[in-house]
Amino acid sequence: MFPIATIKQIAKQCGVSTATVSKVFNGYSDVGEQTARAVREAAESLGYFPNAAARALKTSRAYNLGVLYIDQMQHEFFSQILESFKRQAERQGYDITFISRNIGGRLMSYLDHCRYRGCDGMLITCVDFTDPLVSALAGSGIPIVSIDHVFGNSSSVLSDNVTGMQELVTHLYERGHRKIAYIRGENYDVTHRRMAGFHRACRSLKFNVPAMYLVQAGYQNPEKSAAATRQLLELDDRPTCILYPDDFSYIGGLNELERAGLRVPLDISAAGYDGTHLSQVMRPRLTTVKQDTAAIGSTAAELLIRAIENPETDVPEQVIVSGHLLLGETVSAI
Repeated sequence: MFPIATIKQIAKQCGVSTATVSKVFNGYSDVGEQTARAVREAAESLGYFPNAAARALKTSRAYNLGVLYIDQMQHEFFSQILESFKRQAERQGYDITFISRNIGGRLMSYLDHCRYRGCDGMLITCVDFTDPLVSALAGSGIPIVSIDHVFGNSSSVLSDNVTGMQELVTHLYERGHRKIAYIRGENYDVTHRRMAGFHRACRSLKFNVPAMYLVQAGYQNPEKSAAATRQLLELDDRPTCILYPDDFSYIGGLNELERAGLRVPLDISAAGYDGTHLSQVMRPRLTTVKQDTAAIGSTAAELLIRAIENPETDVPEQVIVSGHLLLGETVSAI
């Protein structure tokens, strides 16, 4: 069994007091950056880990962040955000707990589970934000940060879906497309922002999109996107390009296009959204908007920890994270 390093050993190696070492580990701001860096480096070299129970007693915090999401961890976009969130949280000394309603076969609310696990704060992403149980958690007074949704009393991190969609539609227009269909996701905040970007681009470029070209399906749902694609292909005046809710849903659309004997992009063009790794290894490579998942996740962690550690000075804010257009091979010039 390896010996456990102590605060006294770190203090001796750095030539500082044990009180200074303790301040560094507990996040006090009255220690110089050079000294704090030396303490952290010494702790790492000695293999020191703060005692979680002792630290919790001193600070009245559990150093535990809850994460509420529903059924999307298997999708690359959300898993990348959560991985970035986790890295930043751990860098600042926090653990992660995933919150659900099922504990040992017993149902409880999200709020009760959060309290049961002793979460100092919560990240809420990829849920039905209209669910009363989610609303109860958001209004509980526990520090909250949400992704792609705005609660009135907490901070949120928003991908710049308005600009992303504007850039995508503008690119299609510049390639000669005027018959652009958009298969959108469910009626979430992110959908409303993308629709706003879509319509802003159309207005700026002075062309109209008929209502029949705007079809609702669902996010991360290839089956619904396949059905929506089939609906668009049945139109007498079918579109020359179809925008999909996300890269994963495009797979369902692509299958439907191939069943109809259409080749992308020779017979019809297509584009996605998210910029996942999958979209860039497909052939032809998908034109899409890449969202900055690393920045979204790390920013969410920073905002949540700030709200937890500085409640007197924290002011909720909305942080918008820019993405960028990935020019693939699925949009032809006409």
